[in-house]
Amino acid sequence: MLDPTLLGRPVHLLPAFADAFGEDLMAMLSAPGWRRYWSSFELAQVVFERAPEAGALRWLSMGGPQGVAAVAFERALLVGLLEARYSGKAAAKPLRDPAGERVTATEERLALTLTQQLFEVLAMRVRVAASAAGVEVERRAANSGATAPVPAPVPAKNAWVLAVTLREPHGGSTARCYISPDARMMGLILQALQPERPQRAQRQGESIGASLKVKLDGRLVTHEITLEALFALKVGDVIPVSVGRADVLLDEARLFTAAVAEHKGKLCLTSFEDAE
Repeated sequence: MLDPTLLGRPVHLLPAFADAFGEDLMAMLSAPGWRRYWSSFELAQVVFERAPEAGALRWLSMGGPQGVAAVAFERALLVGLLEARYSGKAAAKPLRDPAGERVTATEERLALTLTQQLFEVLAMRVRVAASAAGVEVERRAANSGATAPVPAPVPAKNAWVLAVTLREPHGGSTARCYISPDARMMGLILQALQPERPQRAQRQGESIGASLKVKLDGRLVTHEITLEALFALKVGDVIPVSVGRADVLLDEARLFTAAVAEHKGKLCLTSFEDAE
């Protein structure tokens, strides 16, 4: 089905933003401050997709001048990162499913730290993309920097998320995390991706009305009868109606009313007035 919220928005260019964000993540994953958390995984893919329906995901959110983003991790990723970090240089094991296991305080602290890291990279990418496109980001108070991660509601089913797939290089197992920008941040992303539309040269003396064509329908009369009377109609019966002002429609939307006149044996519409 056609989603009216996507009309006129360059959603087909979202992969370009996802690729740029993926490059930022690749650079950050090799930074010393990130390697202590992410060294056991490598980036496999970053794509835009609709929000997952998995109810087991726990969402945390952070905000800044560019907006708010919610982040969620598959528990297999968090547990895999913890096991790789605390097992030293032991051989990597395939990721296991921790469903049913108690969420530890260490796991919660790791989720908070990773949420902050991912949000900072996304906010930087949005800021750079918006600046390059000449989109001005509203400035907030001086103390309005990124806030600490807090629990966030599950994103709506039709919300966009950046799905980040990470791969354990030895065992080949993969796990994902999701980043869901809010409406403000998503709006900045789409504005930054909006291509410049070339100005078409307008012929001298030509108004936009001379080149813009629309189809209007005229509804001369509407008459309601009962179902019993409808079934009782026979050939030759006359339905008495009176023709007043007609409705002028554009795709069933009532735009004007008009008077009905006769000209050379044809019915015409005249004296247009805006419909209330």
